[in-house]
Amino acid sequence: MNIGCIGCGTMGSAVMKAIAAKNEGHKFFVSSLHFEKAEAFAKEINGTACSSNADTVKESDVVFVAVKPNVVESVLGEISSLLSDKIVVSMAAGVSLEKLKLFANNASVKMIRIMPNLPAVYKEGMTALCVEEKISDDDIKTVTELLSSSGKVERVSEKFMDGVTAISGSGPAYGFMFIEALADAAVKFGIPRKQAYVYAAQTLKGAATMALEDERSISELKDAVCSPAGTTIDAVIALEANGFRNAVIQGAVAAYNKSASMGK
Repeated sequence: MNIGCIGCGTMGSAVMKAIAAKNEGHKFFVSSLHFEKAEAFAKEINGTACSSNADTVKESDVVFVAVKPNVVESVLGEISSLLSDKIVVSMAAGVSLEKLKLFANNASVKMIRIMPNLPAVYKEGMTALCVEEKISDDDIKTVTELLSSSGKVERVSEKFMDGVTAISGSGPAYGFMFIEALADAAVKFGIPRKQAYVYAAQTLKGAATMALEDERSISELKDAVCSPAGTTIDAVIALEANGFRNAVIQGAVAAYNKSASMGK
């Protein structure tokens, strides 16, 4: 299979690196606003840099469009005549399938919308996928299998995509902030900064693994750490008193509202 990627930014690069690492039998073609950037990235994934987006599309069966939402219309318009029967996978936050189809202006294009996240580069990503009705199960399976190289993939109804953007799309930033805050506390207690980050990050990684693999509910897992009259329950009470959960929820709501406004 020939796989193309238009755009070599942070998110597009993360997804394509993961796909290329697990699918060495495929050929990869990339293009970017700056050719030298496409050349450098193509070398990383053992692919071919194309001098134009049109050349990338011509060479590819599946085309990942990894450009910012404000330019996705112009990019799809530029390659519209070349998209017949191609599978196009858009990463543009907030841009609906309906608008993507309108921008592509090609009735036979097979349009898929995804929301990946940055841990894809370490094959620990979370990608949500939604599709238009006419796409075949085989095409969905093809794209899902490619994306599974970067971590977990879940198909969702498009109406949930703004919520997905706010939770898993933006979520790594919330996690990094929590890790940093825990590390700051560790430094206050005299633990060296480098070691503090290891303790904090590994703790969140372990908690996330338990949340995904343990059959108990999240509340039960939290309760299992909170011994009666112990240290953890005092910490939980202090976090609640300082609006910990509300702060996280309000942050996600702000991201949700921004994603929804971008779609308008």
